Amino acid sequence: MLVFANSTSFTTFNMNGFHELGGWRSILSIPYLLMFLLSITLNSMLIYLIISKRTLHSPMCVLIGLMAFADLSIPIFCVPNMLFSLLFNWNEISLVGCLIQMFFIHCFGSFQSTILLWMALDRFFAICRPLNYHKYMGMPNFLKFIIFPVIRNVLIITTMIYWAGKLSYCSTNVIDHSFCEHMALVQLACGDTSINNIIGLMAAFLTLTADCILITVSYVVILVSILKSGRASLKAFNTCITHIIVMVVTLVFALTAFMSYRIKNNLSSPNRIFLSTMYILFPSCFNPIIYGVRTKEIREQFLNVISHMMSS
Repeated sequence: MLVFANSTSFTTFNMNGFHELGGWRSILSIPYLLMFLLSITLNSMLIYLIISKRTLHSPMCVLIGLMAFADLSIPIFCVPNMLFSLLFNWNEISLVGCLIQMFFIHCFGSFQSTILLWMALDRFFAICRPLNYHKYMGMPNFLKFIIFPVIRNVLIITTMIYWAGKLSYCSTNVIDHSFCEHMALVQLACGDTSINNIIGLMAAFLTLTADCILITVSYVVILVSILKSGRASLKAFNTCITHIIVMVVTLVFALTAFMSYRIKNNLSSPNRIFLSTMYILFPSCFNPIIYGVRTKEIREQFLNVISHMMSS
């Protein structure tokens, strides 16, 4: 149960993201709705395909399916609220609802980086240790090892949400954002928020940043191994290019939006909110396209399903 600092703390908030645009806010609902529908459709198709086709139950395809599940879940928790706000000015959200939304957004967001880490390890064993691939990436070991970073993510995010719930929000109840981002809410508190800032920084660096460092190290080792072995480096490294692109784009969006609350900058409120929404929607829309096109097994199964539907 959440305990608040005093009885005068606000328990409901209004989210006024993109309020500077005035009447033009409703126009933004069109691209966000299209991206939302694209994300729901593509990720649902990818999950169905991986679950229904036994040939796609390999470790890498399972990881892609888990990534699709995370990509499907994050927009569901925030985009509908954004659309209602943009179209109908339905901006109100309770503090408990805000904290719940924040919890799931950050949990699934950290889960995305964890999946990218395991994709990097999959490529490491497939390229650098092919004889040990099934030993370390077989399903029993895979499920056993992936549970630890998931527990790490949940514990860190739960701690961050708990301390945000303990604050007293008595200065204003207007959140300058389109969804409940951690620092967008915490900066409204009228008490000391130093612990919340520290926990927020720890959450970012112990999950997203730590995963990205390990991912980078994995790909550096892979590249060095390829160059030393004398194999066709571009062909062998081609399977990793997709993961690197996704990681870099996601990290740029996430860290830019995250650090914009903590350092002085000239980033306007609409631009900051836009970066935050792109951190959520960009991977959700383009991950299934990228992985579906570049993963041969998934591409072949998808084409088989389409041809079967057209012939029946």
